[in-house]
Amino acid sequence: MTPRATYRLQFHKDFTFDDAVPLAPYLAKLCISHVYSSPILTARAGSKHGYDVVDHTRINPELGGMEAFERLTAALKAVGIGIIVDIVPNHMAVGGADNPWWLDVLENGNASRYACFFDIQFDVDDSELQGKILAPFLGAPYGEVLQSGDLKLVRDKASGKVAVAYHHHRFPIRPEDREAVGDDLARYDNGEALHELLERQNFRLAWWRTAGDQINWRRFFDITELAGLRIERPEVFDAVHHLIFDLYRRGMIDGVRVDHVDGLADPASYCRTLRARFDAIAGEHANGRAFIVVEKILGADEDLPTEWETDGTTGYDFMNQVSELQHDFAGKQALTDYWSTTSGRSPDFESEELGAREEMLRTAFDRQLEATSSAFHAIAARVTETRDLTASSLSRALIHIIRHLRVYRTYATGLPGSPPPGPQFESAVAAAKAEASTEDWAIDFIHQTMSSDAARPAVRRFNQLTPPVAAKAVEDTAFYRYGRLLSRNDVGFRPGQLASSIDDFHRAAMRRAGTYPHAMLTTATHDHKRGEDSRARLAVLSEIADEWTGTVEKWRTLNGAIRPDTIAADDEYQLYQTLVGAWPVGLSAHDADALHSLRDRIEAWRIKSLREAKLRSSWAAPDQDYEGCNIAFLNALTDTARSLPFLEAIRTFVDRVAPAGVLNSLTQCVLRNTVPGVPDLYQGAEFWDFSLVDPDNRRPVDFPARNAALNIDPLANDLVHTWRDSRLKQYLMQRLLGLRANDPDLFAGGAYRPLPVIGRHRDKVVAFARTYERREIVVIAPIRCAQATMAGAGIMPAPDWWADTAVPVDSGRGTNVITDEPMIPEAGKVTLSQMKSIPAIVFARDV
Repeated sequence: MTPRATYRLQFHKDFTFDDAVPLAPYLAKLCISHVYSSPILTARAGSKHGYDVVDHTRINPELGGMEAFERLTAALKAVGIGIIVDIVPNHMAVGGADNPWWLDVLENGNASRYACFFDIQFDVDDSELQGKILAPFLGAPYGEVLQSGDLKLVRDKASGKVAVAYHHHRFPIRPEDREAVGDDLARYDNGEALHELLERQNFRLAWWRTAGDQINWRRFFDITELAGLRIERPEVFDAVHHLIFDLYRRGMIDGVRVDHVDGLADPASYCRTLRARFDAIAGEHANGRAFIVVEKILGADEDLPTEWETDGTTGYDFMNQVSELQHDFAGKQALTDYWSTTSGRSPDFESEELGAREEMLRTAFDRQLEATSSAFHAIAARVTETRDLTASSLSRALIHIIRHLRVYRTYATGLPGSPPPGPQFESAVAAAKAEASTEDWAIDFIHQTMSSDAARPAVRRFNQLTPPVAAKAVEDTAFYRYGRLLSRNDVGFRPGQLASSIDDFHRAAMRRAGTYPHAMLTTATHDHKRGEDSRARLAVLSEIADEWTGTVEKWRTLNGAIRPDTIAADDEYQLYQTLVGAWPVGLSAHDADALHSLRDRIEAWRIKSLREAKLRSSWAAPDQDYEGCNIAFLNALTDTARSLPFLEAIRTFVDRVAPAGVLNSLTQCVLRNTVPGVPDLYQGAEFWDFSLVDPDNRRPVDFPARNAALNIDPLANDLVHTWRDSRLKQYLMQRLLGLRANDPDLFAGGAYRPLPVIGRHRDKVVAFARTYERREIVVIAPIRCAQATMAGAGIMPAPDWWADTAVPVDSGRGTNVITDEPMIPEAGKVTLSQMKSIPAIVFARDV
């Protein structure tokens, strides 16, 4: 069943299925058709997100298990709401003592029935690892841990099996060693005896820092606690999806969101198999065909292949499109110059990405790079013409190609009938050859092999190396190094592209209508770097770039006495942006308690941002002194006794730009709920969302406050004046979702037609029509109106500011569905001066 509108809920032990049951009437009144759930299968104890699954055969008992899930589905069905669930086919949580499949592999090695479930290379050149699994879970070098006595031999009371215990980790010993060990476990308290026993096992314990260089199994990104699955194997596919298919068969779910589809060996084959299996069950499902969307970050000029048979992506592409639309080209040069001058770093994002990609390949993914080059080398060695190609030269060539690859991966398979690697790969090869002419031979060989129909191992290795490199190098490194304007640094975004045109936005919407009319549309997620309203506020800075950079210089001067000398200027600049973006509506410079709360939130962001950037601190080697200086500076900045002049200054600035940011937020809301696609609402974001990166964006939601607000029957004219309490945003959302509920066919299959805008401020308006049969809605929304908004007293430009700006439309009256007011085009056009109460016009009519 195709959703009409989804509402994302993050389940964990402190917010269970039973906690969500009372929300059903609220979500129904909001006009939501489906709850879009975080992963529900058994995850590691205490997980806040559910992506660390340890058991695919059970619904997570911390969430309430199957019985509570049945109660939730029943409560939602009673009000006409279905469920879409998040599934995780790429990886599982390992280490610890809670994943039975992983523990069986540690115990039985390559003989385990689950050995083929994980992407493990048992056949490696390293003699110490041959036939074994590297287990890099130790907090110190192996010898130190062995001598410390932290490794203990223990017997599991439930299974009777013997395992090596290290804190919460368990490493089961081989069956053939259990009898020899017997009951005398104490004799292995001796380091030498324990070492001899460990040397015979199917695993080799190691320090966690060795993983990047030695690990012989694929991880999720560079996270050693998450091991990649071989989902392309039928037995793995069946084991991972059995319960999900059963829930669909029982009518308890209507579809799935596939996490990190680019991590899979063959996403196209996986998605088609998933579709076929759901379709085989669909006849038993009351709500029809399953809804399938994939988490996929699209590169520039990249489209999701239609042959995958999915309903589209989860909406990062739309989030980027609406963000680009709200930024102003005019601010690009001033913002770029200021960033480069202040930070001393490159003015362009491309340089940051190139450097970060190579850095990740040579550090976190060095072992995976080696495995990939070895796979290509094995093919080269079989042919006399290429046998002189060395693994080292192929490794260097791979680095050059992957540095320049601007998509997550290719979809070549190395099998007969394989699609070509694609134009982005061709561009990467050309760029690699241009910068490394001495590696031409190796680059050409990789190029040819990626297009071969008999190179599956090498092609698979390449395609499962490039996605984690892209994610870690771009989103988790370069995004934190490049701070020109942080509203353009988010998941699926292109920070080097500050803005795009209205025509670009229209083209993207028409393309989606033609290929993926049911793709998800989102502007906030559990993974976003900044909340949707924080980004909308920061986008205003692109319209007032000179004023903004001048203001920052004043702040730097004002704070000179309390700023530690060691703090880098780029870190200070990103801190000011973060304060402006996250500053709560109406926060007083004298409210010490609220400032303390804000400080705590920003402190968590500050530590994470410094470590992700990996310039002056990192997760692997935290610089406590530098981090401490930054936190001391933040504490001083938010202390009313020490920094009241600065706090007054930033409050005044936020008060000045906030109305323009709110206008952006409301336009963002209008577009998400009216363009082709299925709008998704992230939990709590019906109120203002100024959240930061996780864990801040996963804080508890005050649902009683939202429910109470929705039960007030307001006048639209009043809400525009009381916008600070969030009810305006919630009201607008409910009205638009109600429109979708009243005419689902128009939004599910209606055409999208850009409308021309005429007059003085035609570049400040996006307008389009959606038509289905003889029904039409016309959508008119303002963009980039900061100058007009900041000159007035509210969130809307004054009616006379619009002058002759208008949208020509066919004659015929209708109703503004936001305000319930009649809409009568004047002389064949809708003038923007008619927009008086709510800063958007959405009118419906018969044509």
